This record gives sequence, C-alpha cells and structure tokens, in this order.
Amino acid sequence: MKITAVNTYLMQTGARPDLMRAMGADADFRGSRNWLFVEVETDEGITGVGECSGWPRVVETAVNDLASVLIGEDPAHIDRLWGALYRAMMGHGLTGTVGSGALSGIEMALWDIKGKVLDAPVWQLLGGAIRDRIPVYGHAHTADEARALLDLGITAMKTPFTGIVDLERVAMLRETIGPDNDLAVDAHGPSWMTPADAILIGRELEAFDLLFYEDPIAPENLDAFARVRDAVAVPLAAGERVGTIHGARPLIERELVDVIQPDTGRAGGITQMRKIATMAEAHGIMLAPHSGSLGPVAEFAALHVMATVPNALLLERIEFDWPGRYEVVRPILKVEDGAIALPQRPGLGVELVKDEVARYPSIRNVSDAPRDDGRAYVEGTAGEAVHVQMRRGRARKLRR
Repeated sequence: MKITAVNTYLMQTGARPDLMRAMGADADFRGSRNWLFVEVETDEGITGVGECSGWPRVVETAVNDLASVLIGEDPAHIDRLWGALYRAMMGHGLTGTVGSGALSGIEMALWDIKGKVLDAPVWQLLGGAIRDRIPVYGHAHTADEARALLDLGITAMKTPFTGIVDLERVAMLRETIGPDNDLAVDAHGPSWMTPADAILIGRELEAFDLLFYEDPIAPENLDAFARVRDAVAVPLAAGERVGTIHGARPLIERELVDVIQPDTGRAGGITQMRKIATMAEAHGIMLAPHSGSLGPVAEFAALHVMATVPNALLLERIEFDWPGRYEVVRPILKVEDGAIALPQRPGLGVELVKDEVARYPSIRNVSDAPRDDGRAYVEGTAGEAVHVQMRRGRARKLRR
C-alpha cells in the first residue's frame, strides 16, 4: 500500500449558540475559530482522516508542504514517517505549534488507515482498553448551564476567568453543584495575571475545593509558574499551548502541574499523546486533554488515547457547542451518564461529511480585539494589548 495524496479541508466554525448565557470571549471565539481536517489517500482506496490545530489556516500550508514527504510511502510505518516529517521541518527552527499541529493531523490519519487495514479500532492497536467509557467535563458560566451538565450526568465542570477574575461566579457554581461534584477554574488570558495576582487568587480559590486551577499565568515563564505552585494549595493544570514531548517535558519533569493538558490537535499525534501520558504517569501527573476549540475528529482521537493510559482523568468537552459540529462528521459522539463510550468501528471510527465542511469556508483565523468592557483587560486599557497585566482593585481581592 502506498500514499497517493494528502488533502486538507479547512472550515470556519461558529459561536456557541447561546451568547447571552456565556461570556463573549469564551462563547464566540472572537472570529478566530477554524477547524482543519486532513485526509490521507492510498492506492488501495483506504483513506484516513485526522485533525490539526495550532493556527489552522497556517497549519494547512504546513500540511501541504509536507505532503511530498509522504507521497509514495507505505502508511503502515507510522513512527518512521513521523520522524521523516519532523526532520523535514527542523531546518526552519523549532517545530512550534504549527509544526506539531501538522504532525498531529497527519499521524492521526495514518493511525486511522492502520486501524481500517487491520479491521480494529485504534485503541486496540495501542494495547487495548483500560476503560470502555471516557468521563468528560463541561464548561459552565451560569447556574443554568451547570444544572444542564448535571442533567447529562456530567459531574465535573470548568468555568473560565479568561482575563477577568470573578470569584463570585466560582462561589455560585460551587453552591449550585454541591460539594460532591468537581469544579475547575481556567484563568488563562488575555490579559494574563502577574504571578503575585495568580497567587492571591489561588489562595482565594482554595476555599472552593477545586479539581484544578488552569493556566494561572502566561506559559512562557516556568520559573514564575513554580512560584505559584509553591504558594497555593490548589492542583495546577497547563499544557495546551505546547507540542510534542519536548514542549511538555519541563512541565512534567519539574512537576509544575498536577494535570497535563495536551491539545489532541497540536500535541504531535496519537503516539506523542501517549508518550506525554507515560512521562506524566512516572511523576504522578494526570492527563486531561484540551479540547476547548477543537473539532470532532480530534475528540475521537482523544478517546482512543484516554482508553489506553492509566492516568487519564477527564476529557474536556464543550457540550453545548455550535450546531455545525454535529453536521460535519458521522457518527456523532454523545455523552451518556457523564461519559462517552469508546468507538468500536475500525480506525478512529469517524468519517468526514465533506459537503457539510464545504458549506463553511474559512474567513479568518485570528481573534478580534476584545471589547473594552473591563472583562479581558482593566477597563480603558484594552487598546494597549499588553500580554501580562497587574489587576487593580486589589483591596477587593480582585473580585468584580
């Protein structure tokens, strides 16, 4: 069997359907959300599908540039082809999330082909399943959303700060879901908190018995991340912005996090995800793949990985997503009793509905500027577009 073509399918993705109940930046992605799917064709008519993230419009160019490395090769040799692709990019500098995003989608598609050839789901090829249902956590901004998740059996949920700090909302959600369900906080920017502010807020969050405190400060400064880790008694989580085991290594080896969150579309592929999980396992760190902006194909891939690693915690899922998510692939994943059953079809178990993908051509893939409403930045400073910003109103412990 030989690879004959590598095709890409880029689409613009819409907002969550209810912008009134969800905060603006988290709900509408400010025009930036694209999904990029990859299809690898072979001379025997078997095709594989994958998904790339990490700036999809740019990643599409990388995938098309790398196609020449794959054409004429046997898709069975996944690790060798991954190495050839990785070496092909090294002359351009470190791989980064664009390169690892391209690697992810291509390698995912190669695993899909292998599963179809061997008539087995990918999780069988990875050593078999430890669990046959993967628990998920959802996103909640309001009491109504929290209760809707509970109605689906989803007993873990996350709420974002995304620039703002809203301890009252955290308190409200904890009261809504009760003490026996799990609550996490995602504090990522823009704008990012300073280490001192992240510590102050982390200490306030200790009272809410969090599952984890995600991305409290900008990811570039790991020494500052260590300051936060040493100062707060809340489990920390991070890792969605790095690619491959090389990007995840310092977070794991320095034990900066309790939960590692590789993004399935830009971690470097299914094999890299499992290597990250194995590194984390050796340090007592749990795996909870990022899926906040990803499409449905990467979600299938994450299920196969989480089925086969002992330290799987939860899979992130935007349960009430843009309706187009449920039109562009078949079958559709469904949550029952708070978990998703493992796919049983050969390969990844998912197929693209290309006609539906074509209905949503990409328009843009960079975020609009945030509104100057005091949410993402201190009011009156959004135009400054600073990366890290000290919060004001510290006497009120940064509450809104």
